[in-house]
Amino acid sequence: MSMINIAERHKFILSRLYEKGYVNVVELCKELDVSGVTIRKDLKLLEDKSLLYRSHGGATVQNPYTNDKPVNEKEKIRREEKNNIGKTAASLIIPGDAIIIASGTTVLALAKHIQPRGPLMIITSALNVALELNRFHEIEVVQLGGVIRNNSSSVAGPYAEKILEDFSCSKLFLGVDGIDVEFGLTTTSIAEAHLNQQMIAAAQKTIVLADSSKFGKRGFGRICKLEEVDQIITDKGISEHMVKLLEDMGIEVVIV
Repeated sequence: MSMINIAERHKFILSRLYEKGYVNVVELCKELDVSGVTIRKDLKLLEDKSLLYRSHGGATVQNPYTNDKPVNEKEKIRREEKNNIGKTAASLIIPGDAIIIASGTTVLALAKHIQPRGPLMIITSALNVALELNRFHEIEVVQLGGVIRNNSSSVAGPYAEKILEDFSCSKLFLGVDGIDVEFGLTTTSIAEAHLNQQMIAAAQKTIVLADSSKFGKRGFGRICKLEEVDQIITDKGISEHMVKLLEDMGIEVVIV
């Protein structure tokens, strides 16, 4: 196959990309019988034409870098998927649970679906989540303190992290901006990523709520490797290939 010309290589790369959603440099080298240098040049040329986005070790269809949007804008994006994910996540909460709810529009959808059937303790960094749940007598809400990020109506920083040291919780419900198989979970804020790390340390089980558009994306701040995640709740838009990769890592994938 090494005799094929550059146009045919590009056609092959793009067809593979649209079939899988991403391509890997090592695999392309084997399939096309060319060097890594050649494939990287091909990917660079295709990126210059805005036909793909290069990422570590390969390329993806979508821009892997997410931008931070204000929370009221994010709420309008993929509203139905987020609502279904939130509803499914709420069904996992049992009386007596002590849970942490991070910030973001998908976890706010979770908060809106919580109907306590007994006592609950909820610790959250998100002001909108705290206000949503404070109306229930059965729920004791612990609002983490610190500097309020006006983009997300949530707090981050050392004060919030310090409080978490005193808690051990059964579940963490975490929203993210990106899920990348190699890079892990990410968010667009470094301060929030650091707080999320402390939340994972304080919880026995980490449950990620993410609509399918988050896969293959990378935010600026890394929260953790995927190995630290127990469960991901997402929508039907996730590819079968991605589900298999996650399940091979021991992550339970729930599709709503």
